[in-house]
Amino acid sequence: MPLNMMASYNEENSQIDVSQEEKDKLVAEVIRHVLFKTYQSSGCPIKREDLTQLITKNYRQRSLPALVINEARDKLSSIFGYEMKELQRSRPSSNRQGRVSQQGTAEAKSYVIVSKVPPDIYSKYIEDKSTSHVTGFTFVVISIVHLAGGKISEENLWHQLRRLGLNESDENHPCFGNTKQTLEMLVQQRYLLKEKVNGPEGNTVMYELAERALDESISEKLKDYIAQIVSNETTAEAD
Repeated sequence: MPLNMMASYNEENSQIDVSQEEKDKLVAEVIRHVLFKTYQSSGCPIKREDLTQLITKNYRQRSLPALVINEARDKLSSIFGYEMKELQRSRPSSNRQGRVSQQGTAEAKSYVIVSKVPPDIYSKYIEDKSTSHVTGFTFVVISIVHLAGGKISEENLWHQLRRLGLNESDENHPCFGNTKQTLEMLVQQRYLLKEKVNGPEGNTVMYELAERALDESISEKLKDYIAQIVSNETTAEAD
């Protein structure tokens, strides 16, 4: 390690009164937690609050969590090839008016890990082909909501999915099992927001694009995919 980096590490550690060895153990523990939870929960975001509690279980230094989490992010990138991306939890558009407490904003922060490997190499050597149907389902649902203007009722969403052969009452689909639970997983993974809206005809469940679906890397692929479909349909009509 270069002398200037070593000096910086020693200065940070002296300020928080934690040895280099202790800090390294905490960083390793955070990395293990992030990787395990990502796999266990099928990519659902990991709350910053959970990581903070993991770090402060035996330590009370206020600046320690930020230091450990930042170093864990660096090592996940340099060693494992993952970007540990911070998500700021979105709220349904109907609830975005008004002031949010500082505490509520802090609690809303979470992380997901995203591979930094080029897409062609990832697809060839890393991608789990056994879960490709779930990836396809996610992309289709996000596309439907996007084309609906970023927000769609549950009834209309299932109307579109039924045209693709997916029914909300199906609990034993050959690929997805319980289709309603598969859709609910997209809410837990923060691709969709789900909200009940009161109207003149009673309560309506609405789905809206959440922060992961609005991420630039996803939205650009989505636009390219939709543009390609429109172009193919236009060519077919012309022929």
